[in-house]
Amino acid sequence: MLPANSQRHAGRYAAFAHRLSGVLLAVFLPFHFLALGLAIEGEARLDSFLAWSDQPLVKVAEWGLVTLLSVHLLAGLRVLTLEFLPWRGPRKAWIAVGAVVAALTGILFFVSASA
Repeated sequence: MLPANSQRHAGRYAAFAHRLSGVLLAVFLPFHFLALGLAIEGEARLDSFLAWSDQPLVKVAEWGLVTLLSVHLLAGLRVLTLEFLPWRGPRKAWIAVGAVVAALTGILFFVSASA
């Protein structure tokens, strides 16, 4: 049963976003290790991988990765604040600020990558 208080609703969505971004970042890790392994194998292999990664779909995935990292970082800071600080302020506002900062980070990355 969902709580009637909308503030708890926002916290539930923030917790879900934190968990989902963590899972999606964990899915990315094997591809990151693949790129690192290609760098160890030699310059030619890494150069071919970097040429492949210049595709538009990969660029969109990079934007998603940066946005996910930002969401996960900000939601994790929210959790740490709730756990370790005696803070009882406007949690819903801080969740909104975190969502806006994460979105702005993604937008700034997208704009700088397309320029």
